[in-house]
Amino acid sequence: MSTVGVQLHIQDDHVVMDNGTLEITLTKPGGILTVIQYNGIDNLLELHNKDLNGGFWDLNWSQAGSPGTRGKFDTIEGTNFEVIVENEEQVEVSFTRTWDPSVQDDHAPLSIDKRFVMLRGASGFYSYAIYEHLEDMPAFNLNETRIAFMLSKDKFKYMVVADNRQRYMPHPDDRLPGRGEELAYPEAVLLVNPIEPEFKGEVDDKYQYSCDNKDNKVHGWICFDPPVGFWQIAPSNEFRTGGPHKQDLTSHVNPTTLASFVTAHYGGDDLVVKFKAGEKWKKVFGPVFIYLNYISDGNNALSLWNTAKEQMNKEVNNWPYSFPASEDFPKSNDRGKVRGRLLVQDRYISMNDVAAKNAYVGLAMPGDVGSWQTECKGYQFWTTADEEGNFTIENIRADKYNIYAWVPGFIGDYQYNVEIVITPGCDIEVGDLVYQPPRDGPTLWEIGNPDRSAAEFYVPDPDPKFINKLYVNHPDRFRQYGLWERYAELYPNGDLVYTIGTSDYKKDWFFAQVNRKIGDDTYKGTTWQIKFKIENVDRTKTYKLRLALASAQRSELQVRINDPEVNPPIFSSGVIGWDNAIARHGIHGICWLFSVDLQGAQLLEEDYNTIFLTQANSTSPFQGIMYDYIRLEGPSPS
Repeated sequence: MSTVGVQLHIQDDHVVMDNGTLEITLTKPGGILTVIQYNGIDNLLELHNKDLNGGFWDLNWSQAGSPGTRGKFDTIEGTNFEVIVENEEQVEVSFTRTWDPSVQDDHAPLSIDKRFVMLRGASGFYSYAIYEHLEDMPAFNLNETRIAFMLSKDKFKYMVVADNRQRYMPHPDDRLPGRGEELAYPEAVLLVNPIEPEFKGEVDDKYQYSCDNKDNKVHGWICFDPPVGFWQIAPSNEFRTGGPHKQDLTSHVNPTTLASFVTAHYGGDDLVVKFKAGEKWKKVFGPVFIYLNYISDGNNALSLWNTAKEQMNKEVNNWPYSFPASEDFPKSNDRGKVRGRLLVQDRYISMNDVAAKNAYVGLAMPGDVGSWQTECKGYQFWTTADEEGNFTIENIRADKYNIYAWVPGFIGDYQYNVEIVITPGCDIEVGDLVYQPPRDGPTLWEIGNPDRSAAEFYVPDPDPKFINKLYVNHPDRFRQYGLWERYAELYPNGDLVYTIGTSDYKKDWFFAQVNRKIGDDTYKGTTWQIKFKIENVDRTKTYKLRLALASAQRSELQVRINDPEVNPPIFSSGVIGWDNAIARHGIHGICWLFSVDLQGAQLLEEDYNTIFLTQANSTSPFQGIMYDYIRLEGPSPS
């Protein structure tokens, strides 16, 4: 490791930051990365793409009231450059862009301050940004923002997202017409004539490499000549939207590495940040760390991933960082802590409160039960409870919050209805919190596990024509392309019928209730059946059907009992969801919970009852529902 002090060289149109280990060049005053020089490689970045090159912050925005989640793309070019810190231990530079009403059709109404930081001896650099919407700014929608790096196409050919998600990747030219064929949407391409024959017949789709926020801590690329790694490390999720289970992109073909902060991926319009005119808001995204490493023995190049994971752990342990110069980034002593224990009270499972072991417990902006899933303006802080339900959430920014939680094995969401006020240095003990999950009576039968995922259900093998070899015999088999089309092949003559006591949800419950294709661009909704018997039906009482959904895409779920033609149905969800998790190979998106009353007078006692679940919207192959868990409860004995 170099012990050379950090140096800053300022030229008319660019600046260079150099600590003896690496050297980076940024445009001035734009703040676009054009060169990363490291370990004998003149530039790790790609500068010859048709559209996007180098490293840059960008955003996507639209006018207030605009439909959808896409608008104008804006690579954020600074208009002013400033040196914030310059000494041998640290250089921090700022590239700002204030909003100019004269160009309001071209730029989002935000003031943006992009920062880049280099420390002595660090094998990499940090970047963060401060976004601010002021009182004199108009309304608008912020659909997406991130920092992106386009790496050398000739150098970086091996991508790593996780221990079991790493592989050699196709060349970006393989996606072009003649070498690739676009499938059902532009991101998915079948490689028909790739440069490297080994990729022929595979599907490339960036969404196959998405990751939950909670797991999205380090990912990147490896170059083999010389053996060098390029890694994006996110030491915290506090600045990301949608909570720990929100999925987002990581790295993908180009080669590209992303640190995403705001996106509608796997959530839809509810995760678009919508600003009113004059609404005051400020948020710090990052810092993230761009880590570079090398190894002298090229035969062990893949071990660079292990070193990157070690570095990630160091960065996590150092959070919150002490070096950012902005007053908008609070240091450790300016943050607070919350401790407590979460218990679950379900008298149909235990007469005593049970520990909410492995519960996800977090602080997010005050809202409604479960609102953390779509909260996108503030910060979120999450942890996992231990076996006894104890939790400690540290390094919380000063503000007002609610405590939210969900518990594996139990349906629904918990919210502590006392507002938590975090002040610098506080240590708040909330004591025992008790979650009472939805429950009216004893369980008569259930399908699945309440874990906010459809992964336990039957996920078919993909069509052999649309394989990603990484996911063959892989736990994440749901990431294969085109699985929605397998439903009609597996159920050619009728829809799914599940019989309680005989069927096995691991084999007999398809992971997604999707539409059936009946012609060119023509689809038909599907109706699934659950058959069950009940002994000694109490015809004077009410039974309760619990439907926990792991995902929904522009769907309407209708429920009928013992008569598939009755209208109106006994329950309709209305049109729900825009998470697009079926098309984007996610096994979950935004979670929903519905409770449906079944009157005892509607039930049969000596024959099979049938619940009909209809997904009624049928204009697209991607409309559908992924179930998390279904339960029928008997009447309360009281």
